[in-house]
Amino acid sequence: MTSALQERAGRRCHNVLNPLHSAHYFSPDLGRELADLGVTDRDAAYFAARAAAMGAVGAGVVTATFYNFRHELVAKHVPEVWRTASPQAVLAARARAADATLRRLLGDEVIGSREMAEAAELALRATEACVRTARPLYAAHADLPVPDEPHLALWHAATLLREHRGDGHLTVLLGAELDPVEALVSHTATGKGMSPRWVLATRGWRRADWDAAADRLRERGLLDAEGELTTAGVELRRAIESDTDRLDRAPYEHLGAERVERLRELATGFLMTSLAAGAFPEDMIGKG
Repeated sequence: MTSALQERAGRRCHNVLNPLHSAHYFSPDLGRELADLGVTDRDAAYFAARAAAMGAVGAGVVTATFYNFRHELVAKHVPEVWRTASPQAVLAARARAADATLRRLLGDEVIGSREMAEAAELALRATEACVRTARPLYAAHADLPVPDEPHLALWHAATLLREHRGDGHLTVLLGAELDPVEALVSHTATGKGMSPRWVLATRGWRRADWDAAADRLRERGLLDAEGELTTAGVELRRAIESDTDRLDRAPYEHLGAERVERLRELATGFLMTSLAAGAFPEDMIGKG
């Protein structure tokens, strides 16, 4: 398999592994676990759960590593959240939430299956080729221990692979000269990103910020008057994904084409089951 084909195969594998990691962010289990620690605000819970592996970091670190959140929203909750719950307590709560979420979405039969153990082994093998250099969120999570139970080991590996790709993706966005809101607007315009309603409700930006970013993209010839990507905009987003694939190639080259396809097959089955169980809001993705 050529490098380009291997890169695209890695992206397809990522596209089914990433939701298995992300499902807990939309689960009542995470909110309940963190509320038991005293973290009751939804935004504070998200920032704490995702950033806890880095320790009790400040708002600047979270804004830098998360990229597409308004700094003022982050600073409203960080570092104050660490006074309520330590990073160690948050990590333990997140692990419990991931366990509860996966058990609820997939069922005990799938959780205890040979396929789950096989998927965990393959995903962990892929992570052996991930690198810490210039990848802070991945590096922080890579220092955490691998859980013993296969479904949590798979979730852990999916987390590593997600953050490894994500860290590289931010490098690409910087190279494309897309600021956080421009990156969101252009991604939404592809039809594969979060809807504007979800972005504005969760990322701290205002409608004026969104509209101003769209205007800047129009000035660059990337967006048309109707908010659709121009030919140049389509090409830029294609190049962003291609460059992200290239920076994320190593784990999937290490795993090998046949095993990448097997991992994708297994993860797709788990994802379809979780989607049928209502893992994500129906209106989250789209241009509307």
